[in-house]
Amino acid sequence: MDESNRIINVKMIKVVHTVHAFTAESGGTSTCTYDLLTALNNTDIQANVIVTTPRKKEVPLMGHEENWIISVENDEKTPFAISVHLRNALEQTNADIYHTNGLWRYCNHVAATTARKKGKPYVITPHGMLYPQALTRSQWQKRLLRKVFFDKDLQEAACIHVTCEDEMRHVRALGFTNPIAVIANPVPMPHMCFPKRKGNVKFGYLGRLHPRKHIERIIEALTLLSREEQAQCELVLMGSGDTAYELRLHQLVEQSGLNNVQFTGFVSGQEKEEQLAGLSALFVPSDFENFGLIVAEALACGTPVFASTGTPWNILTERECGWWQEPTAENMAKVMRQILVMFPENIDEMGKKGRLLVEESFSAERVAQQMAALYQWIVTGKSKPSFVYE
Repeated sequence: MDESNRIINVKMIKVVHTVHAFTAESGGTSTCTYDLLTALNNTDIQANVIVTTPRKKEVPLMGHEENWIISVENDEKTPFAISVHLRNALEQTNADIYHTNGLWRYCNHVAATTARKKGKPYVITPHGMLYPQALTRSQWQKRLLRKVFFDKDLQEAACIHVTCEDEMRHVRALGFTNPIAVIANPVPMPHMCFPKRKGNVKFGYLGRLHPRKHIERIIEALTLLSREEQAQCELVLMGSGDTAYELRLHQLVEQSGLNNVQFTGFVSGQEKEEQLAGLSALFVPSDFENFGLIVAEALACGTPVFASTGTPWNILTERECGWWQEPTAENMAKVMRQILVMFPENIDEMGKKGRLLVEESFSAERVAQQMAALYQWIVTGKSKPSFVYE
């Protein structure tokens, strides 16, 4: 057989993704998947995602009803979210590659089994779910799921896609020996012109309100400032999530006697971008993050970021667009004091450096090109990308 006839042109490659809970409020995995597929469909890759509709009818799916989003009626049963409708929809597809986002749900497992039945390769993106810290939560359930389903799914994947080298080390430590691709999450660049920062210095947090995120550390940092320093700044906490934890945060603010803390609730779209752009700094106080999409989103909006050393963002210090430190209240208070005495133009300069970093390394277009190259290598066996490790 002629070698050229065995090579599938990249224009012919069809990819089907799966992801659980495909709504704006369901977190970074859904957002990353939507942004990746949006960018992929502007390349020569034909990418679709199959999802179940939200349980709550008033909650919309991600996006704007794009034709590449295939939704099926939600018939999920058990915490594993078994869905016959999803399985049937996958069985009716004719893709060159299957790609599932996340772990521990039926949509992730059935994408792998469907691919194996059809004799097609598949990719798994764990989205940080194989970090040691993540595996300790619901530990026995995850051990059981790994033994019954996911160790086989992961080892037989054509490639495991991770978003940073730290994550690759954790995956290898679990014993998986197949190829691993290191490709960052995509970050769409805001196109709007942001207003200049006005009034008091604003510090902020954006993301899920959950004990794992340790948002209380930012509040504690604020209490370490003098009353005079507190009067010069505000803290904006954006997000929703664990109701009991959010109540604890409100109580901590009240007990600390702070009157400069605002809870906005969930924000998205242009409102999110405007809120980020109005901050003098975003604080990410969690002990670990896989990629930390919000770090890149804030940088894209021209906002410096304080990120934990448990994130893969040491480049913040190297590129002078933020701080990469242990996420203690003392360290955050020290950074707050630095910002309070900085000239606004110095903060803006840090913001410009951060936006340039995202444009160069994490733009959705760049990430989509890398993912397209990964798919092409998997399908054709030719031109292994430099970011794939075997």
